[in-house]
Amino acid sequence: MSTPVEQISAWQEEFTSIRRDIHAHPELGLEEHRTAALVAAKLREWGIEVHEGVGQTGVVGVIRNGNGPAIGLRADMDALAMTEANGFAHASTIPGRMHACGHDGHTTMLLAAAKYLAATKNFNGTVNLIFQPGEEGAGGALAMLEDGLFTRFPCDAVYGIHNRPGMPLGEFGLRAGPMMAGVAFYDMVITGKGGHGARPEATNDPVVMGAAVVQALQSVVARNVPAAERAVLSVTRFDAGQAYNVIPNEVRLGGTVRAFSNEIMGLVESRMRAIGEGVAAGLGGSAVLDFRVITTPLVNDAAEAEALGDAAAALVGEGRLKREFPAVMGGEDFAYMLEKCPGAYIVCGNGDSAEVHNPRFDFNDQAIPYGAGVLAAVVERKLKGL
Repeated sequence: MSTPVEQISAWQEEFTSIRRDIHAHPELGLEEHRTAALVAAKLREWGIEVHEGVGQTGVVGVIRNGNGPAIGLRADMDALAMTEANGFAHASTIPGRMHACGHDGHTTMLLAAAKYLAATKNFNGTVNLIFQPGEEGAGGALAMLEDGLFTRFPCDAVYGIHNRPGMPLGEFGLRAGPMMAGVAFYDMVITGKGGHGARPEATNDPVVMGAAVVQALQSVVARNVPAAERAVLSVTRFDAGQAYNVIPNEVRLGGTVRAFSNEIMGLVESRMRAIGEGVAAGLGGSAVLDFRVITTPLVNDAAEAEALGDAAAALVGEGRLKREFPAVMGGEDFAYMLEKCPGAYIVCGNGDSAEVHNPRFDFNDQAIPYGAGVLAAVVERKLKGL
């Protein structure tokens, strides 16, 4: 009997065409109207029940067969606000928009799994196909949850997937427990008293305050985060004055924080606030921190990570699966779904491609059967056929 990967491979040309069409027409988070319409049309073409407008532009397809449990399969649909540097025929047709993270491929993999599951129905239960908008910082997962995702479409487990540049085609990686970091962005406004650059004694220089704050922030991870934990605090912006001879009234800092637990994220925020306020006050100014959590840490349920890993190993062999895949500091808002429903997230090889978020990135179409296959396989293994 052929595997899901083998059966889906027979549709390679069809799904390559779909993926490249999505790539050529990228849409930003919560604006994925064309992509959502394409997804809905394909699901209906294959006889699948469709629900549109879930969390604004999200789509959920439902396949029922028997009375067993329910499983959710999730893919993201949005692109990034960046300009593509590729010159191939399916390159972005929209200036300043690009599928640079492979969400076009993730959407296509879930569509391929949907077609396979609807055609074979080798499972007993319900499959909820979750096409999520706005993963790249637009809050799409929360939008779907707030729109009653798991109330309207109950799931006993939920699974997600992402491509991995540099990992060979047909290989997979995952781990139990924290797999991706929680992400926060922050801005800090430091206010002093500006004046003439030739008379600094008549000012309270916020540039000096800002420099001192940046230096002091380096102590947070080194001296406040426990050595057994991991965190990153990066200052990526320092915006000050515009003239050579003017000390400005204020300085703006910005950057990102990453951590593998909500507790550590909270610790970092509190120390940043104390340092900013304390250092600025000591130098005659003030500081206000705006700290925004973009996503919580992604934590794989141990049992569901084992189940998803077993499905991958059954397709490609245990030797092509990394069950202790290194946790990464990148973020993923599928984490919010995993907080509400046990599940797991897996990465699949994209071969020798450019890195994600690079203007020359392109999803590898040969990965479609593998990603779609593992999603279909975990359904068949968890919802054993009638």
